Amino acid sequence: MPKELPTQNKPWFLYLIECQDDSIYTGITVDVKKRYSAHVSGKGARYTRIRPPQKLLAVIEFKDRASAASSEYTIKQWTAAQKRAFAQKHSLS
Repeated sequence: MPKELPTQNKPWFLYLIECQDDSIYTGITVDVKKRYSAHVSGKGARYTRIRPPQKLLAVIEFKDRASAASSEYTIKQWTAAQKRAFAQKHSLS
């Protein structure tokens, strides 16, 4: 049985979630589907436990955690309007 790759060899993903109060949550992970499910079930970040997710807006792939974390930090400084504009350019649909 093959071993799972260490996370440093996997791509990392930055994701944006629209919450029920119309705010935008930004996070990073190696498994977007699993992480989004955690947010929806109330087991994700405290932010999304208080403001439940409404929909996943965007997902962007990065080659490593450092790149994803750097972009996450930058995007977290933006207004909700700036995050929405960014999400439209990287839409899932």
